Amino acid sequence: MNRLVILGAGTAGTMVANKLRKKLSERHWAITIVDRDDEHHYQPGYLFVPFGDYTREDIVRSRRHVLHHGINLVYGEIDVVDPERKLVRLDGGLTLDYDYLVIATGTSPRPDETPGMLGDEWHRSIFDFYSLEGAEALATALERFDHGRLVVQICEMPIKCPVAPLEFTFLADAYLRQRGVRDRVEMLYVTPLDGAFTKPVASEHLGGMLDERKVDVVTDFMIERVDQERKVLVSYDEREVPYDVLVTIPVNMGADYLARSGLGDELNYVPVDKHTLLSTAYDTIFAIGDASNAPASKAGSVAHFEVEIFIDNFLQHVAGEPMTGSFDGHANCFVESGDGKALLIDFNYDTEPLPGKYPLPVVGPMSLLEETRANHLGKLAFRQIYWNVLLPGHPVPLPAHMSMRGKHAPEEAERGSAS
Repeated sequence: MNRLVILGAGTAGTMVANKLRKKLSERHWAITIVDRDDEHHYQPGYLFVPFGDYTREDIVRSRRHVLHHGINLVYGEIDVVDPERKLVRLDGGLTLDYDYLVIATGTSPRPDETPGMLGDEWHRSIFDFYSLEGAEALATALERFDHGRLVVQICEMPIKCPVAPLEFTFLADAYLRQRGVRDRVEMLYVTPLDGAFTKPVASEHLGGMLDERKVDVVTDFMIERVDQERKVLVSYDEREVPYDVLVTIPVNMGADYLARSGLGDELNYVPVDKHTLLSTAYDTIFAIGDASNAPASKAGSVAHFEVEIFIDNFLQHVAGEPMTGSFDGHANCFVESGDGKALLIDFNYDTEPLPGKYPLPVVGPMSLLEETRANHLGKLAFRQIYWNVLLPGHPVPLPAHMSMRGKHAPEEAERGSAS
């Protein structure tokens, strides 16, 4: 009997377990998945909680409910992985032996990594929305916030869902306008990047959207500490940004057990081949989704596209054959922009987000780098697709590899308009 152990029953781990359970005989393969509790969170929903659109009931379901029959679900905190002996030890002493290991424990916000961030003002004037508790506390704060300075700030890259801070900023602007208090609120977007986003074309476009909404952008801001007493952010170059309400995206890191196991880098992400997701150190270990150091966005769409490539690769690998699939870093993300609209970006390792139509040229129906109602409805519809299609491992009619069909570079658009 071959033993596959999957660490993490979130998005990537659940999809891997469900898809491989369909492919691998129960007579020959035991599949075990490990997580700390029975709560599976739809994390993209955290974004909507501060504005009263989603509640805990919309976001949380039982992990067991979304796993297929024939998958052994074990609850517990992971203490350490011993890759030489091929075993996982949980807190309390339970050990799980494996022949192959898939690490899918994701990434988490770590406010403790920034001096002064935690303390008396945490979830009072300083908030995150990358946790359900933080998003719920922020909802209460925003309800009563009607004047002052609202600062949205990113500590360090990479972060889970890189567009989420921008989405929050756009939604907060719309929310405050709808309440009739936007003219009494100064909004700042503080980032360690040199622009609004990591990719030039998208950064220029998204930065323009911030300008339109009168959101000041502070770039190249590497936070050194938070001064809670003075309500000030302090950078390493001694710049200061005062706030009344701070919405921070803390440092994101992989799970601590990866450091204890010698499997992680300085941020506890597992070094992998970015195309196959196989560990660079052990040929019996893969890392999927946010847990790896692959230079792709840490986002649900990436996990989905990775898993599509991974499944056949895994079957080839365990059969002693070369892996023929190659993940290209494909990501696509809806970006909520407020007022019932959103835009869509689609990119990979080599190609930045470009304007155009998706998934079909001309007809779309989704527009790339353009605010539309259809994109917003697509974002909302994704929650049902997530629970009922993606997690169960049903086929999704979208290519795992990024396509240039329907896309055009800005200079092509300029040439077309000039001719």
